[in-house]
Amino acid sequence: MADNGALSRVRNIGIMAHIDAGKTTTTERVLYYSGRSHKIGEVHDGTAVMDWMEQEQERGITITSAATTCEWNGYQVNIIDTPGHVDFTVEVERCLRVLDGVVAVFCAVGGVEPQSETVWRQADRYHIPRIAFVNKMDRVGADFNRVVAEIKESLAAEPVVLALPYGSEETFSGTVDLIEQKLYRYDEDDKGGTVHEEAIPEDIRNTSSAAYMTLLEKLADFDEGIMEKYLDEQEISPGEIRQALRNAVLALQLVPVLCGSAFKNKGIQPLLDAVTWYLPSPVDVPQVEGEDKNGAPLVRKLERSEKFCGLVFKLQSDPFIGNLAFIRVYSGELNVGDKVFNPLKRKKEKIAKLIKLHANKREEVQAIGAGDIGAVVGLKFTMTGDTLCAAGDHIVLDTMDFPEPVIGVAIEARSKADEAKLAESLEKIVCEDPSFRVSLNEDTGQQIISGMGELHLEIVVDRLIKEFKVSANVGTPQVAYKETITCEASGEGRFETQGGGKEQYGHVVLQLKPAERGSGLQFISRVDEKQIPQEFFSAIEKGVRDTFDSGPLIGYPLVDLEVKLVGGSYDEENSTEMAFGVAAALACREAVAKAEAVLLEPVMAVEVVTPDEYLGDVINDLNKKGAQVDGVEAERNLQVVKAGVPLSKMFGYSTSLRSATQGRATFSMQFKAFSEVPAKQAEAIIHKIRGV
Repeated sequence: MADNGALSRVRNIGIMAHIDAGKTTTTERVLYYSGRSHKIGEVHDGTAVMDWMEQEQERGITITSAATTCEWNGYQVNIIDTPGHVDFTVEVERCLRVLDGVVAVFCAVGGVEPQSETVWRQADRYHIPRIAFVNKMDRVGADFNRVVAEIKESLAAEPVVLALPYGSEETFSGTVDLIEQKLYRYDEDDKGGTVHEEAIPEDIRNTSSAAYMTLLEKLADFDEGIMEKYLDEQEISPGEIRQALRNAVLALQLVPVLCGSAFKNKGIQPLLDAVTWYLPSPVDVPQVEGEDKNGAPLVRKLERSEKFCGLVFKLQSDPFIGNLAFIRVYSGELNVGDKVFNPLKRKKEKIAKLIKLHANKREEVQAIGAGDIGAVVGLKFTMTGDTLCAAGDHIVLDTMDFPEPVIGVAIEARSKADEAKLAESLEKIVCEDPSFRVSLNEDTGQQIISGMGELHLEIVVDRLIKEFKVSANVGTPQVAYKETITCEASGEGRFETQGGGKEQYGHVVLQLKPAERGSGLQFISRVDEKQIPQEFFSAIEKGVRDTFDSGPLIGYPLVDLEVKLVGGSYDEENSTEMAFGVAAALACREAVAKAEAVLLEPVMAVEVVTPDEYLGDVINDLNKKGAQVDGVEAERNLQVVKAGVPLSKMFGYSTSLRSATQGRATFSMQFKAFSEVPAKQAEAIIHKIRGV
């Protein structure tokens, strides 16, 4: 079979959702029905194939994305099960970067939840076609129509219903296929493996007819052939509907919606069919764009005859075989024994071993080609987001953006013997997880580990103890503040050495200006070549960035400012990059001393779901924490409170919320923005951290 013929029967998909919507349970059923697993694993028992980490089995949540492969009706489906908890959003980000399609799982009771919106936006950013699966139709409070309405309203998507639930809550017994006009019932004695096809019962025929007409009307908007037949009242075959629907899904115009109950083994086979029918194959993403060594656009076709290029999207430390680098191959072929080039690190790597993955079980292969996802063992220099290409070639694929950590804790080894082991283990975790950082607080001499939330750091500490066998003492969580400036200022830096040794000279004038929140640090040059040659600009920029890694108040990074190089001078004989780097640092310090620095703190978007009777208590508690309540919405007999709350006030919130609502309220939070700390509060924080 030709390359593209075989590749057209491959699906690289992710399964994403809010925590507890049932992603991992759905994946377990997919593996069972496709014959990859011979028994069904359960998350609540700690036996789910995809939740293979000890920490995942203990908590019943997905922490790391797991990859697996299965076969369905002659198609190869490569699946990545991603985490739903906001602390592990980076796992979702890096998987979406390399996937072709996504199954978004929604809870029939919870509907579109905060993390559902986050992962949906991430998929929007990478232009990934999606299918929606409304899970847990057997649960009390399940409401299929409400979830479909929320997908349209909250996610600004265009859902198109392909399957209706037959029954709801405890009476849910099957799904109605609108395209085939049949009812599917799932045999409970056979764990849903046997599917009985029946005519649509009378009691749902009117509803299904109306839903079928809606489906055709939506398709008619996107497909002229369907429109003509629809207007002429001609019969439209299921094959024609599927082809039109596939085109609309690939063009990101429609989102097919199916339903079922993964836990009760209902509705998974139609979902697998939909994955093969509507989600893209690698052939539908025919080429990948990158840049050559000069930054000019470069295109590679998805063919094995092309030069090899691939993107490393995840690193994982393995106690038995060392570093595993997960790679998506976009063009060419990667073989065991090949020498490849990492253009970002300017290093060559040798491919010692290649692996196809099934959760934490591995199968060695000799080659992986265009469209495949696999793993390489033993890369020395490559990190997450790096491109690998053929030796002698140079292409850099679009990389990934990772969020800044918002919370940190101090950590130290319990004994001298553990110090080297702790440093080595932390280095491995940093390589695996781009949202995790290790730094040294120069004032206190403490080692600080930083991450996306309390759970994130709790998991890291747990892994250090259980997986890496390191004994460590951990402090209480600290907020990762930032600093910024509030007014314009300029500074001049001159560095010259004379006398013994080589003379050096560098002179710069910089202007600082506040920039909008979230813009980071921008460096702009406004001098011409005659004043300072271009070869020194990168040294000046590096001097600026290195200086602003530590702000003037308490040493947190300076952000959200524009730095302009507006003047300076050079000496033809004695100017060096080092001299200009030092001069830039001196100019920065002079300017920032005049620019009235302030402290910024992370503010979290918090959503609390509470029964009506506790609404007053919840809002009072949030107000005490300095929250900005953005709104309250009613959902059946529940109230949803949305607010922005400083992270420093959210430590231990789950405990206080449980006690205030007798354990009946739940909350979720994710990073929203950095905001200026009120002056009095900032003063207290600075005193505390400086130990004054």
